[in-house]
Amino acid sequence: QVQLVESGGGLVQAGGSLRLSCATSGNIFSRSTMGWYRQALGKQRELVATITRAGNTNYADSMKERFTISRDNTKNTVYLQMNSLKPEDTAVYYCNAAYVFGTVYWGQGTQVTVSS
Repeated sequence: QVQLVESGGGLVQAGGSLRLSCATSGNIFSRSTMGWYRQALGKQRELVATITRAGNTNYADSMKERFTISRDNTKNTVYLQMNSLKPEDTAVYYCNAAYVFGTVYWGQGTQVTVSS
């Protein structure tokens, strides 16, 4: 059974912070590049950030200065620290695992709402 379980979403005011977590099945986590994606109402799903097994990171340009992705390989968990949140960050945020053999796994998502 493969599971990716997101937590940490919620409602915050503009300028506030949230930390998202995604706990992942260990056999998948240890062999995957992990990522965060988001999908706003009426828009396509887009990349937020990724992190490889070795800790190399990649960010969407609009998020690099405000968001930080990290992973704890002892806990099989990936995190997304979000600072200086804006109303346009409102979206469902999804955890993603890109398995070394090509399979892609998705969590169910967690809602982030930023009020102005």
